[in-house]
Amino acid sequence: MNAGDVGLVLIPLLAVAAPLLARGVRPIVRVPIIVFELVLGILVGPAVLGWVEPHALLEKLSDFGLAMLFFIAGSEIDFRAVAGRPVVRASLGWVMSVALGIGVGFFFAPGEGMVVIGIALSSTALGTLMPILRDARELDTPFGKALTAIGAVGEFLPLIAISIFLSTRTTMIAAIVLLSFVLLAVLAVVAAHRVSHGRLHAIVRATLHTSDQFGVRFVLLLIAALVGLSVMLDLDMLLGAFVAGAVWRIIMARAPKKDAEAVESKLEGIAFGFLVPIFFLYTGVNFDLQALLTSPASMALVPLFLIALLVIRGSAAQLSAPAGATGRDRAALGLLTATGLPIIVAVTAIGVDEKMIDTGTAAALVGAGMLSVLFFPVLGMLLRGDRDRIAGPRPADELPQGEL
Repeated sequence: MNAGDVGLVLIPLLAVAAPLLARGVRPIVRVPIIVFELVLGILVGPAVLGWVEPHALLEKLSDFGLAMLFFIAGSEIDFRAVAGRPVVRASLGWVMSVALGIGVGFFFAPGEGMVVIGIALSSTALGTLMPILRDARELDTPFGKALTAIGAVGEFLPLIAISIFLSTRTTMIAAIVLLSFVLLAVLAVVAAHRVSHGRLHAIVRATLHTSDQFGVRFVLLLIAALVGLSVMLDLDMLLGAFVAGAVWRIIMARAPKKDAEAVESKLEGIAFGFLVPIFFLYTGVNFDLQALLTSPASMALVPLFLIALLVIRGSAAQLSAPAGATGRDRAALGLLTATGLPIIVAVTAIGVDEKMIDTGTAAALVGAGMLSVLFFPVLGMLLRGDRDRIAGPRPADELPQGEL
């Protein structure tokens, strides 16, 4: 067996080790599990131990994991809660962020490269933050809703920018293609709103505990269809995955709560129990640590980009701070908003392929994104405080059962 084949065994092993490590340090500090996944991936990858090498199967599974991450993000957003002023403020903040990001990029990669850097520095990893917010029971709080709006805009608008400005087509043709996709997505959303789902819900309910599993199969078809459409139109596949999540949420909005929760649990099992950990572990495996270690200039860019992320996204987040937010809340909001990785990975890969930025700059951006995931959520949730103290004890039926 070569190192690539060994990875097919080691990656699942590390996926099991990561939550155990996260639980082990939880009495001291609550560290997001993705921190351990990234670090473990780097440790066993070519950059350190060399036990795991890039592998075609792992790469595909990693792509599926990234798509599932964006699907879950799209499916968890309550658009009615964030519509209106929250989205408007978050959008203004993003426009400010991308303008400042392009300004920063001008000093390091004048020309098309500064657009790559600007998009990277304007992103927020909503898919990464959603599990943290859910575990902390923050999704339904004003703080959680504000962060959700910022994150939704910070993932969706960068995807739009990538599709328009970094497409292989001319900007006008790319805009027309993107508009066509948006129209198709709107039609899908409208159809999901207006069409009766009674029969669909009945089939989902009837197959919840059978080998048919129609609900799960339908979701996988929905993701495949919209991701496939994105790829056919030469758009970023994450755009289709995000829209698929939004459409599925609408479809299940009128389903019996018990059935919807059962399907959601199965999808989370596939996402966070299988595919998403592979994405973060494989991101660590592929991290070009050598490009940083052999280039002092690239190494110096990592803290600069990390600070730029915090200043640019953190300051823009203040436009969306909920009424009555304390200084600690605002600081926590800024830190969490500055957490970025998936979009950074995607946009830097395009930038390197199109020779808009060099591998050293790309590694520095990804390194800054990884450090933002390592530190910002931990610091942000520490500042935010213990959710049980804020909201009171967790109901008995929500307490974990049979924990080790």
